[in-house]
Amino acid sequence: MFLMGMFTDLDMRRNLDLAALRALAAIADFGGVTKAAQLLNLTQSAVSMQIKRLEESLGLTLLDRSGRGVTLTNAGDQLLSYARRILALNDEAVERLTDSEYEGEIRFALPHDIIYPHIPQVLRHFNTLFPRMNVQLQTLNTIRAKEAFGRGECDLILTTEMQCDAGGETLAHLPLVWIGAPGGQAFRQRPLRLAQGRVCAFRAGIIAALDRDGVPWETAVESDSDRTLEAAVSCDMAVHALLAGTEPPHVERIPAGCGLPDLSSFLINLYVRPGNTIPGVTALAELLRKAWGGEIKPQPLAQPALQPVQRPAPQPDVAAG
Repeated sequence: MFLMGMFTDLDMRRNLDLAALRALAAIADFGGVTKAAQLLNLTQSAVSMQIKRLEESLGLTLLDRSGRGVTLTNAGDQLLSYARRILALNDEAVERLTDSEYEGEIRFALPHDIIYPHIPQVLRHFNTLFPRMNVQLQTLNTIRAKEAFGRGECDLILTTEMQCDAGGETLAHLPLVWIGAPGGQAFRQRPLRLAQGRVCAFRAGIIAALDRDGVPWETAVESDSDRTLEAAVSCDMAVHALLAGTEPPHVERIPAGCGLPDLSSFLINLYVRPGNTIPGVTALAELLRKAWGGEIKPQPLAQPALQPVQRPAPQPDVAAG
């Protein structure tokens, strides 16, 4: 009797459909049934049917279809938090025990100075969706990234340009801003001391703006390394310019009205290799669109506080007895 009762209780339990949970997560992440279906390699009707069966099994409405788009109801939001944990555990088990359906490598290149603030969060989301797919991330300036893309060496690239070429799409339009050391004085010096990249999309415009406003300048540091340029700026050796919102935490923006000219704006463009057949490329491109569109919030960059070195108090001399 005990065993019969136990099996009866088990039969009454409802099991959540993993495929339906994955569809729900994809709808939440990518903003609708159509995009979710594309990323899951299913038809739109198949995804809708999965959600309908999930709603019927729970007796709940998970999607609000009353507006122009599709959003999650309160019940859908609650289930989503469970779904992510269930799927993560499922994917971990599958990854440990067998091969995944999606594995391989995506070649992705972008300039160093636009890695922050969005790329870490984009890659974190991507790794959740495609845990066995490796992203080979290369930092190349725009000229070299487009050359590599043209040779077929990259699956997708981000660039910083004044215009967008055929086949690309613009994700953001951002102004260049002057940056210097926190509390620094380098921006007051004349000639103005610049930290400049040897091959930099911003260089010609920066020099043209200074010459236009009659600001004398000289190159204090010239390097192919963005880290070297950032170090020169952070120690108040020179000033530099970056796209607004991409400044590293150890520098600060020089406000307007400090004797430096206004600078041009640039486009952040996305190029995806035509005819790609790697499933993850489409998802990575969509995550990049959502990041620069404000749907994926960047992780704030924290500057760790320097802790003072604790030195032992001096001890009085003790005479030998």
